[in-house]
Formats: sequence, C-alpha cells, structure tokens
Amino acid sequence: MGRYFDDLETRTHTERQEALAKELPRQIARAKSLAGYALSYSGIDPTEIQSLEKLATLPVLRKSELVTAQTAANPLGGFNARPLHDFAHVFQSPGPIYEPGGATGDWWRMGRFLNACGIGHGDIVQNCFGYHLTPAGVIFENGARAVNATVLPAGTGQTELQVQAAQALGTTAYAGTPDYLKVILDKADAMGVSLKISKAAVGGGALFPSLRQEYADRGINCLQCYATADLGNIAYESDAKEGMIIDEHVIVEIVTPGTGTPVKPGEVGEVVVTSLNPDYPLIRFATGDLSAVLPGESPCGRTNTRIKGWMGRADQTAKIKGMLVRPEQVAALVANHDDVQRARVIATREGQMDVMTVQLETSSDSEERYLDSIASVLKLKGRVELVAPDSLPNDGIVIEDQRKYD
Repeated sequence: MGRYFDDLETRTHTERQEALAKELPRQIARAKSLAGYALSYSGIDPTEIQSLEKLATLPVLRKSELVTAQTAANPLGGFNARPLHDFAHVFQSPGPIYEPGGATGDWWRMGRFLNACGIGHGDIVQNCFGYHLTPAGVIFENGARAVNATVLPAGTGQTELQVQAAQALGTTAYAGTPDYLKVILDKADAMGVSLKISKAAVGGGALFPSLRQEYADRGINCLQCYATADLGNIAYESDAKEGMIIDEHVIVEIVTPGTGTPVKPGEVGEVVVTSLNPDYPLIRFATGDLSAVLPGESPCGRTNTRIKGWMGRADQTAKIKGMLVRPEQVAALVANHDDVQRARVIATREGQMDVMTVQLETSSDSEERYLDSIASVLKLKGRVELVAPDSLPNDGIVIEDQRKYD
C-alpha cells in the first residue's frame, strides 16, 4: 500500500461527483427494495437521486427507527440487503440494537484509517477494543487485515498481561480508546518494561491535545477516527492532523439538528451519513453527533471533504415546565418566519420555576409578533430576545439547558 490506501483518496472533485452520480442511484434503488424503506421511499425515483442536493430531499433515518423496526421475526428491521445468516457477524449494542458485520474485504472501511496511521505489513497491532457483543474489536481487526497487519485480540482489562504480551510479541501499534493506551504505558513503566509501540489508532472517545502530546513525547504517533457501530468508519485523521477526512464510501451531510435541512458551509450541525455499503444500505442516517465542514483540502494530499470531528450531541431535547421541547420544533419555529435566520431556546431557573427564553436572529424589533407562534409550535409560552443576524454562536446548539439543581 504506500502513502495512500488507493487512488480514490486523491480524486478530483469532478471525478468524485461523477462517481457519486452513478453510485448513489444504485444504492437508493437497493434501499427502496427493502422492507425497512418500503413506506418512506414509495414515491421516490432512484434514478433522479444523483447529487447531494437531490439526496437532501430524502427523509432522515434515525436510530430510534431502527430499534422500533427490529423484531424477533426481522432482527435487522428490514434494512439489510442480505439475509442475517449470510453475514459473518451480528452484534448487539446498547438499546438493544442489532448490527450486521462482514469479514471479507475492508467491509467496515477501517483499513483506510489504519493505512493513514502508517500501519501495515510488519506491524503487530494490539487491538484493545472490545470483542464481546459490540463490534468495535472486529471493526478494527477487519481493518488490520485490509492492511496486512498482524493482530493481537487483546480487548480491555488484565493490564499486566497486556504489557507482558506487548513485550513478548514486540507489539508496534495500538488500537483502542484514547485513554487506555496510557493505562498500558503507565503499567509498563511501573513494571520496568520497555515497549515498542510507535503507532496508535484510536476512537470511541475524545483524544485530548494533552494526551496526544504525552504520546508524542513517548515517540507514539496517535491518530483518531470517527466511526459508529452502524456505519463503520465515517472520517479519519491523517498525519496532517487538520480535521477528519471523510471516507470514500460514505456521504456526509451536516444538517440543522432535528431536521434534514443542510446548514450553510462551515456551520455546526448534526452529522447525517449515507453509506454506500451494498449489504446494509443506511440512507441519510442521523448519527446524533455535531460537527462542521472544514474548508479546503488536507495538506496530506487527500482531496475529500473534511469535518472538524466530534463537537457534541445533536439530541438536545429538554423538558421545560413539564413539556418536552425538541430540536425539530425549534426548526419549525424558524421555518414559520421568513425574517428569522436561526433560533436558540434557553432553559433556566428562577426560584423554583423553569423559564424558557427564545432567542431569534432577526432584523425585526417587535418581540410580540413571535409570541403566538412560539406558544403554538413549542407548546409553551416564553420570553423573546431578538438578536442581530449571524450573532448566535456557531456551535450547533438549538436548545441550551442552563438549569442547575444543586
């Protein structure tokens, strides 16, 4: 493999768009033939979905819908293009929710990330992701096979044995959560053992700059990816460490939380992913995570779009005065007024009472004109604060809960 996993990573924008125009209709056609999409896709012509703009007209699929659709008779909810018994694995994640998995090729698309980490033939990867029920361990093992690396399926726990195995086998790379590598290294120090780990591929948690620097000081290059149990790898870091590069076999949109409406370039919103995996087509799957597109291309030479990485959760539903207020209601409030650009609901406490304040980005100077709409759409009466256009924080938050109950 060399510097790049394949030629797809350095395609021009035009080449990538041309490929999308061919692959996307095929994936939509697969989805339309499945029971899970039958109702919501009944009037859709897959041949017309050839661009991001057309893709944005399709409904968003949320994890709660997968959970609801999964039954004893149909454990994958009708979103699988192959029978359950044709998959190499099936996993159970918290919910519970079941996900399929393949073992051939780079099914989870993790090889691209490991290659970017410099991991390949000759490396021994200590895989400290879990192998029990959930898919992370298998996801990274599948990626290691794609780059011809050898795997020690270590999981977590028994740290002293982890150190002994790493020393005995000459482990050169670590895969796992960002913080568990430090546990192993600290135990090795306590045991007086020197390890050969120089590469780390991490995910499943925040990689804080101070921790990355600590690893760098130990001679370990640590890069992170953004992946989920449903989708596999979505985006990954390269040595440039400037944002995360979107994988070549997924399509990422950033939308206003609670909706399927794409935000303006650079704005923070919810990550919605379309997977081009023919075995398990997930179309406009809402991850519930916040991020934003990072302009420009990576200095490493990979040309796909970059995102800023994980920036919080999009599910900001809050109960105010006994009523649930959801992001989609805030979006509906904005849609009701042509003169409102964005809105932010803030929940606070005064004495023992909840207070709801609705901030609206508008040039209007009349708070009263919005009161009835707020009560109708949010099902609550609240205060109104008019703020200048483009003055609300670009953080993806539409419902901010400031209440403290100390």
